[in-house]
Amino acid sequence: MDHGENPIAHSIDISTPSIARMRDWYLGGTDNFPADRSACRALLDIAPSTRALVANNRLFLQRVVRVLAQDYGVRQFLDWGSGLPARINVHQVAQGVDRSSRVVYIDDDPIVLAHARTLLDENDETLIVRAQMTDIDSTLDHPDVTGFIDRTAPVAALFVSGLHRIPDSPGPESVIQRIAGKLAAGSFIAFCQLVSDSPAVRQAATDFMQQTTGHNWGRVREKSQVHAWISGMQLIDPGLVEVSAWRPDSDVTPRQRTSEWEEYGGVIRLR
Repeated sequence: MDHGENPIAHSIDISTPSIARMRDWYLGGTDNFPADRSACRALLDIAPSTRALVANNRLFLQRVVRVLAQDYGVRQFLDWGSGLPARINVHQVAQGVDRSSRVVYIDDDPIVLAHARTLLDENDETLIVRAQMTDIDSTLDHPDVTGFIDRTAPVAALFVSGLHRIPDSPGPESVIQRIAGKLAAGSFIAFCQLVSDSPAVRQAATDFMQQTTGHNWGRVREKSQVHAWISGMQLIDPGLVEVSAWRPDSDVTPRQRTSEWEEYGGVIRLR
């Protein structure tokens, strides 16, 4: 299912790198163009661990969804900044636990919407929504979404590999606080943010991504900022960690091996 304007009708700019297409290239996908691949290679010069970081981030997303569906009984998921469909997507993980699980994919990239609509058109328990990550109220209050998601029941809101795309105004904290105020008690917010202990890496990566994506980017931040966003909120174990350390499946689960930057996050449980 999808709603909004036909994404095919929108011009897809292949000369400006897209975050979704860059992520697709790092994951070994084919839905990317020369500008995306060139930007990915240049970013590797700044942060050589980026390819492994993107892969570990995707595994984190899959583990979060499985844990929330299997251990906490969540059957509704909102995937903000979902990106291009990958080999294993949120609905496949959630519906592997319970076929009735419902997933809303939310993105504003026309190529994401086009591909997602094609791949998910036959799955009645999925919905594709065209919206920005900061469009919390308008997305949740859209008639298609209100008829699809029961907000009186627990919902998992997923902001995985997206908060660093939000500028300081309104800022990630505003997004987290707004979604927290909209969901029922017992809901969850899964999130992560690109962080670095190195001021040089934070500045270089931020400047590069802002210039490369036409300023469709926020910034690389510090861990202390992430902690400040969720002050007073309850995190499920193991709290805030580099995401490959979040409930790994086994001792051989891929781990982040370099430290110039990392995805730092966890899962909030709303009371």
